[in-house]
Formats: sequence, C-alpha cells, structure tokens
Amino acid sequence: MRKPTCGLLLPLLYAALSLVFSCRAAAQSFNLWPGVAPGSEHWTQKERSVEAPYGTVLINVVTPTLTAYLPEKSKATGTGIIVAPGGACIALAMKLEGVDVAEWLRDHGIAAFVLKYRVPEKKDEGIPADLNMDNSCKYGIADGIQALKVVRQHAAEWGVASDKIGFMGFSAGGMVTSGVLLQEDASLRPNFAAPIYGGPFGKMPTVPAKLPPIFMAWAQDDGYVDTIVRFYEALKAAGNKPEAHVYFSGGHGFGMKKQGTTSDHWIEEFYFWLQAQGLVGNK
Repeated sequence: MRKPTCGLLLPLLYAALSLVFSCRAAAQSFNLWPGVAPGSEHWTQKERSVEAPYGTVLINVVTPTLTAYLPEKSKATGTGIIVAPGGACIALAMKLEGVDVAEWLRDHGIAAFVLKYRVPEKKDEGIPADLNMDNSCKYGIADGIQALKVVRQHAAEWGVASDKIGFMGFSAGGMVTSGVLLQEDASLRPNFAAPIYGGPFGKMPTVPAKLPPIFMAWAQDDGYVDTIVRFYEALKAAGNKPEAHVYFSGGHGFGMKKQGTTSDHWIEEFYFWLQAQGLVGNK
C-alpha cells in the first residue's frame, strides 16, 4: 500500500486543526425567555451593534439571550459563571466585559454564560444626565434572575454542578449582579458573586446577612469609586465578608484590557479566590 506523501498529509492536518479550533471557539446562544421577555412586550426599538475602540457594543436590546462557552470535558471544573457586561444599562460592552471574559474562564475549565440582557431604547449619544439606573437596570436584573434559573435547569446537560453557579458583572453589570445576589428568595441566589467595579448605582437596597461568597475588584482612580465602596461597606455592615481587590490605577471599565497596571491581573486573582473557595482545582 502506498504511503501518504507530505503533500497529502499537510492538507489533512490543516483541516483537522481547523476543526479543532472551530470546535473550541463554538458557542451556543439561545433566548432566555420562552416568549417575549416580561415587561418589554411593547418595545419597538431595533437592536444595533456598534464597534468601539474596546470592541463590540450592543444597544436597544429587546430579546435577552445567553451564550454558553463550555470547556473541554477533560478540563471542566464543574463550576459555571454567568457574565453580565456593563454599559450603564443603556448599552452592553459585549467583547471587553463579556466574550473576552468568557473565553478566559472557559480556557481555565469554567463554563461561562454571557448574558445579553435588555436595555431601554437609547435615543441620544452618551449617557443621559437624568438616567435613572434603578429603572434602566430592572430589566437586566430580571433577566439575570432568569438566567440563573436557566443555567441551573440545564446544569447537568452543560457539565455544571447546580451548587457551583456564580454570577459576575462589570459596572452596570455589577448592578445586575447585586440585584441577583440580593433577591429576596435566598434559595434562588447564586452560589457566589463577583461585582467588578460595580454594584447598586441607584438606591441602596437592603443587604441581608449570610450572603454567598463575594469577590470585588476596582481601581482607586475609578470615577464611581464612592458608589462601589458604599456597596462594599453595606455588605460588611450586614455581617458579610466580601474579598476586595483595590488597585492603585486602572480607571473604570478596565475589563480584560491590558494597560500595564496591576488591575490587568484581576481575573487571575479571581481564579485564585475560586481555588480558595474549593470551586476549581489547584492545577
């Protein structure tokens, strides 16, 4: 039998590698609600995608979705995290605070689920001066609570332990995270939470004791630092013990950006925290 030549082997090898990389990058998206999301039945805005210096941003989101980034079975830790991007609850920084985070988590054995949550119609440039964060973010919080239910319902299918599902959010996504964390029914709360340079930007809600473990990170030169620290102090005042990483610099919205500051490494420190919580291995 004639042996394959290099000329035949190389195309086959490239095809195989292409298949491996495409499978690794594949992510499954699906609608969060079985029909129209409650509370937005009469919304008529059209979702739009905008390219910014820090990646794709979505506005006018009407139909919330989850996109699953599942690790290889051989690397899976059984831990899952829902990731909520920020954007003042009028936009979603899907790449910097969503996809980039999810891919990092997936590559470290953690199932990640990027939440594209609803945001009210954006009619003008920039952030409105009279923006009511409590009103704007209520849709995202409802979607976040629903996302947690959906991931728990499909936990076995996605290789996730139902008691190892966390919620992470950035900026306004941190407000969504806080809303999911502080919901009245304790049985529906995430098993851990990570509001990153975010929290309740509107009225401070009641903070109960005995919340699940909490990881926080922000930079001292963040323009919203007072609001973030207020939430941190409220958590402590209620008897909780959040772990906080406060960086010298990094600004607001550092996400997965590399700026040459210590905030560049927040996600590695989050992973070490997960290790200490027994949520990932010590590889």
